[in-house]
Amino acid sequence: MPGNEANSLNLLPPLFEAGNLEEFQQAGQSVSLTLSPRSNSFATFATPLKTDANTRVAQDSAYDQDIYPASWDKPPTGERRTLITDTSVIFAACRSVFERAKDEGPDVMRSSENLATFRKLASDYVLHLQDSWVHATQLMSNPDGNPHFDGEHYRSLYVSLSLFRTLYLPEDGVEDVPVGDELLDWLNTHFIEPSTEDGDQLSSLEHPWEDELFWPYLTRATVRGLLKSSIFFLRSLSSHPSENLQRIADRLVGLLEKHPRQIQFSTEREFFTASRRWKDRAKALRLELDRVPEDDRNDGYENWWENVSDILGILEGREEILERVCVAVGGGWKEIVCTYGVWIDVGLRRSELPDVVGRTLSNVPPDPTDAEDSLHAELMQGRTKHALAIAAKIDNWLAAHVADLMVPIGLLDTEIDDITGLSIRDTYVLNYADYLHSDPGLWRLTVDYLCTCGDIGKEMADQILLRVPLGLGDLPSGRNRQEHGENLESEAEDGDLSGTVKELNATCFDYGREPTRRTICRIAARKLTKLKKYGLAVAYSRSAEDWLGLGHIIDSLMEEYILHGPLRYVQLIADVTPSLQELRTEIGPRGVFMHRMMFAVRYAEFHQRNVQGDRENAALDLISLFEEELAPRSWWGVVLYDAIPFLQSEHHKYLSMDAVRLLLRRLEEVSLAAKQGCGEDYLTILTQILKVGSVKDALSQLDTLRLALARYYAWSILITPRISGRTSVKVI
Repeated sequence: MPGNEANSLNLLPPLFEAGNLEEFQQAGQSVSLTLSPRSNSFATFATPLKTDANTRVAQDSAYDQDIYPASWDKPPTGERRTLITDTSVIFAACRSVFERAKDEGPDVMRSSENLATFRKLASDYVLHLQDSWVHATQLMSNPDGNPHFDGEHYRSLYVSLSLFRTLYLPEDGVEDVPVGDELLDWLNTHFIEPSTEDGDQLSSLEHPWEDELFWPYLTRATVRGLLKSSIFFLRSLSSHPSENLQRIADRLVGLLEKHPRQIQFSTEREFFTASRRWKDRAKALRLELDRVPEDDRNDGYENWWENVSDILGILEGREEILERVCVAVGGGWKEIVCTYGVWIDVGLRRSELPDVVGRTLSNVPPDPTDAEDSLHAELMQGRTKHALAIAAKIDNWLAAHVADLMVPIGLLDTEIDDITGLSIRDTYVLNYADYLHSDPGLWRLTVDYLCTCGDIGKEMADQILLRVPLGLGDLPSGRNRQEHGENLESEAEDGDLSGTVKELNATCFDYGREPTRRTICRIAARKLTKLKKYGLAVAYSRSAEDWLGLGHIIDSLMEEYILHGPLRYVQLIADVTPSLQELRTEIGPRGVFMHRMMFAVRYAEFHQRNVQGDRENAALDLISLFEEELAPRSWWGVVLYDAIPFLQSEHHKYLSMDAVRLLLRRLEEVSLAAKQGCGEDYLTILTQILKVGSVKDALSQLDTLRLALARYYAWSILITPRISGRTSVKVI
């Protein structure tokens, strides 16, 4: 849970009033909760303390009860959701760079080119945090604004990640350079002191040294390296009553104007030499300051000599004076450390910084109640594990993304913990992903983060993928025209497949979660079957290689015929036919399911031709169901019954003698099975279609077929037939 969210919830309406817990318990009640499998949420409700048989009976009965849905974390909204979605792109880019470089060894990973890339990505994070800070602050100033977090929260994230970038991702990927100027820039950017208001106030005065803010302002401006401000106010001392102060202030102006900065030199050696000579000049000025008489060191407003001595001591590089002055002006340990590399040790390296920080903190410790201050102390000491622990308390977004940056630059161990099975980095990323799961709509981002956390993360991602609502309820019907068996693309005019299902398939493909993808396809096929979208259902079953599910779809199609007749059945089968053509060209363990699918399609073709008046070809289709052994035994009675009109025609004879004999054999087999008590295997569906009472009644309906076959057979023997083409026998 992000650091400043509440860790308690109030139920409304309450289960019991405040102070009445004992009465609630005495009434035999307790509070239980049930976790949601779909999101980082739960439901809480009252339950009896003791459960007996009578209680269970009561619970099985319908009754009103308050159920309180809640979430472990507040689902992200507004500027928080924007930050999450925008920075997920940076996270993906960071992982991409890491994956490309990790197999080439740590030297390549930490090359100047890669470090510069990671710095650029960290800078992108910083910019987004800055935007969130500004946006949240603006919302807070608006009476109708309601940011997810206040501006101060984002400011803390912004400052902390900026410090991490400064310490561990140097400019141009070069680490072994003095760090003083960079730390001072960070300090002045994020902790602005002295204030602009104080400077404006002092500059408006004719004699600014008479104001109590003058010397603290001048001293702090000098410590912070704001030398233009320092020089401006030192020059204002030219009208001071003390000629000694006028002369020394003028010498200080000349000294500060020539203060060497690293950026001014092409080599470190030149910079170090210039800095040493400059400090020698400061020490020379000390001699002149010490010669100022005691009676001229106080101007009636302040002991100017002590203040100038402090400033000069800092310029000389005296650590104890810098520490004392920073504490006196309210700067604390951060100001001491961040100015140390400018005034005390201009050659201070990043590797030397922990010693300086440790020494400083022993005298000026951080605020233990300020998590941000503690985090900065840990970062500057190089204690990355401790820093991540504190960052997680502030915001798990910060901990996850800093941990992710630490791994490629070698700041964090990648060893797997024996107990959790996770690395340190993966632990924080999983915690963040769990937070994302508080909003089921962010399932894509949740999966993206989880799948970077090894097998455990991918298995967690599987569970999320399997529980994403598929959104198939409003899917329009239409003929499925697949462009690719795995992607399940279809034409827009025929009704696009569910966007969610397509995204799920693509996500599973991206992360190699094939078993999960197939399970999702099986679930989609079942839902589509219930919605009577049989073409799409077949496509998903085929993609999942779920041949048993394909069999269920076929059964549902045949049930449509039983309930609604041939017209509805033909329309539904039209969606299935393209899939059949593709299935027939593939190799796989389809077996009996493919056989049943072919029967369903061929039987629909028979009815379509029959309805269209193409009775000759319809008759051939009907007979082919027996000839090619496509018709299941449970449908023999139906197919035999469909043959009756073709045998009763007085103008055309549609069936050959071979076909008649085949029908007669099938009829005899059905009759024999009925006599042996197995008629249900052949006639149950016919019983349902004809709406007759029993199998015996259905069998009697086939007596008409037996009579028609006998007449047709007798007629064929008594006359000499002439075959007209391939499809009919006409009477001469």
